[in-house]
Amino acid sequence: MDSGDGPAVFVILIAGFIVVGSALVVEVMYQPPYWVHAALWLPIGIILPMLLLRPFKGVLLCLQYHNKAEEGRVDG
Repeated sequence: MDSGDGPAVFVILIAGFIVVGSALVVEVMYQPPYWVHAALWLPIGIILPMLLLRPFKGVLLCLQYHNKAEEGRVDG
C-alpha cells in the first residue's frame, strides 16, 4: 500500500490553518513588529508539519488497509 500525497495535503491544510490563523490573531491583538512574526511563525510553520506528517501517514495507511483499498482498474 502507498499513501501517496494524501497525508501531505491534509497536513498542509491543517498546519496552514493553524499557523495563519494564529498569526492573524496575534497581529490583531498585539500588533508586534514583523521580526517577531518571523521569529515566531517561521519555526512553527516548519516544525508543525514535520510533527503531523508521520501520524497522518500512519492513519491514512491504516484506513486504506481497513477499507481494503486497491488501485483503480478499468473493467474490460
